[in-house]
Amino acid sequence: MDILGIDIGGSGIKGALVDLKTGELTTERFRIPTPEGGEPEAVADVVAQIIEHFNYKGKVGCGIPTIVKDGICKEHGNLSPKWKGLNAEELFQKRTGLNFHIINDADAAASAIMHYGVGKGRNGLVVTITVGTGLGSGTYYNGKLIPNFELGQIPYKKYEKFEHYAASSIKEQENLSYKQWAKRFNKFLKYINLIVSPNLIILGGGISKYWSKFEKYLESDVEIIPAELQNHAGIIGAAAEVNS
Repeated sequence: MDILGIDIGGSGIKGALVDLKTGELTTERFRIPTPEGGEPEAVADVVAQIIEHFNYKGKVGCGIPTIVKDGICKEHGNLSPKWKGLNAEELFQKRTGLNFHIINDADAAASAIMHYGVGKGRNGLVVTITVGTGLGSGTYYNGKLIPNFELGQIPYKKYEKFEHYAASSIKEQENLSYKQWAKRFNKFLKYINLIVSPNLIILGGGISKYWSKFEKYLESDVEIIPAELQNHAGIIGAAAEVNS
């Protein structure tokens, strides 16, 4: 059975049907720009449009850029502050009439990589870092998700938190070379290795497409490998976690 996965981001909201046996998209990805300001009701309208586009009637898996507990957003991420404390599952169910399973977007990406990508079959503590607008992290221990393990929120000097120092968006804003950016990212890696001592780090997000340009600059005592699912990971993982 195909499940609809939806990935809510700060710039776009994307969806597709996913074959849970293979982890492959069975439809073309459908994307609508995130409404300006990221207000809950406006985002819910876009989610409804995506469901209507696929004429879908089942349960929906949805990744959202914030920590989520029992369907409730604990922060607002890069969306409207109104998301903090909001029950996103209830909001979307009321708007669409369908049941939702809401998951942190970094956890969704990690789920896809661990179930269908380079993390499949890897045991121990595996940390997937999604490098994009922020630094999302999804963590698995012996094949089980540890939810909301957001290492990018670790405070760092004047930057408030590491994702304000070493995210891909910061690289672009400050026009950093890959070597300059990797120097910052290495500091983040050192914190990860010190705090959680992972067995493997998987590097995902859009920047993973340019692995060959910065791999030689990375410094870590732990094995680091690039993800392969890239922009579809959030959709696939959201769908995969529906029955979790």
